[in-house]
Amino acid sequence: MSTPEKDFPDHPATVIKTVVLSSSMLALILAGMAMLGPFSIDTYLPAFPYLQASLKATSIEVQQTLTAYMLAFGIMILWHGALSDAFGRRNIVLVSLTVFAIASLGCAAAHSVEYLWAFRILQGISAGAGVVVGRAIVRDLYAGAEAARLLSLVTMIFSIAPAIAPIVGGWIVTLADWRTIFLFLFAYTVLLIWFCYKYLPESLPLEKRQPFNPQFLYGSYKRVFRSPAFHLKAGTVAFNFAGMFLYVAAAPVFLTEHLGLGAHQFGWQFVPSVAGIFLGALTANRTAGKIMLARQVFVGFSFLIGAGMFNVVYHAFFPAALPWSIVPLFFFTFGMSMVAPGVTLLVLDLFPSIRGIVASCQAFTQTMLAALVAAVIAPLLSHSPFALALGQLGCALIALALWSGGSHYRRRAAKENSREAPE
Repeated sequence: MSTPEKDFPDHPATVIKTVVLSSSMLALILAGMAMLGPFSIDTYLPAFPYLQASLKATSIEVQQTLTAYMLAFGIMILWHGALSDAFGRRNIVLVSLTVFAIASLGCAAAHSVEYLWAFRILQGISAGAGVVVGRAIVRDLYAGAEAARLLSLVTMIFSIAPAIAPIVGGWIVTLADWRTIFLFLFAYTVLLIWFCYKYLPESLPLEKRQPFNPQFLYGSYKRVFRSPAFHLKAGTVAFNFAGMFLYVAAAPVFLTEHLGLGAHQFGWQFVPSVAGIFLGALTANRTAGKIMLARQVFVGFSFLIGAGMFNVVYHAFFPAALPWSIVPLFFFTFGMSMVAPGVTLLVLDLFPSIRGIVASCQAFTQTMLAALVAAVIAPLLSHSPFALALGQLGCALIALALWSGGSHYRRRAAKENSREAPE
């Protein structure tokens, strides 16, 4: 009879003995690194009108500062894992954080929108290391249910950032100006560099590091991107995230035009959304190792699809209004956080010897889809709350189809392997 632990059958649920940092402290550091992403995006969203006026730019040019960041983030995130596989997790984290701090100062000093594009690209190049390398560190040090619990704990702490970032940004731009937002990011990054330098362990010993050469990298990326299992599992997480990110990218229009809120009231959207992320991750943390992963994912998708359908039906008959336009976002993000930790670990376990590269490839697919949402889908759908709701439901349905396809593919592969096994 199978047990929940057998969702990760090839790796014993034990912690490597060299870990001297408590799991809670490690989760805090990794979450702090991952927070750079939402802080880089959500904090300056309320400042868009001020940026436009200060830099004498068009609304499209200001929107492109987000697109430039997302594209750079997505392209470079494909390499953070390979670099950490070759040169060590800790070294890549420290270098990336230093580059991000410099880029933040550059953004604060930008005197034209073109200069802001350049330094936002530099921020995007460096910000993704925390997400990618953090996942690899978790899987280096922990396995099975322990890894799932730690990953969900990181998500719980990390979820604070999208809730407070737009609120902090709104108050900063109200009390000071948009440049102070980037000075805040600089100060936060310097603090993070100190914590990582002092406490972050190196989880990848020298003997387990991989070569950083074109032949090896080409073969590794080819293995990952030619794997149907990778695309099905990574796509599940990516499309669920896209359903949430659609509302993040559309927030300036959705909140100010459709709901009539001000720059300091972005918390109306982000607090419920992040509360859902936090509580979903907490539930995933408590159930890891106690119920089968498939059941946990089923529960998560029940919330995702249910929230998406309610959102569509409500906006088909009623105009956008508080709290009904916001409530579905709580349940959507709750379901998203129920699904993500276990499925993410399944992705990382597809190729254990190049885990950093796999983490990069997964983050790349997620970020490129989010960039597409920010650049194309959100502008197309943000004119209508009903259209946004349809877009979110569509993302959840695609994710469900990918998860179902992945389960079918895994069962078929297992059956074929059993047939080929010698008697």
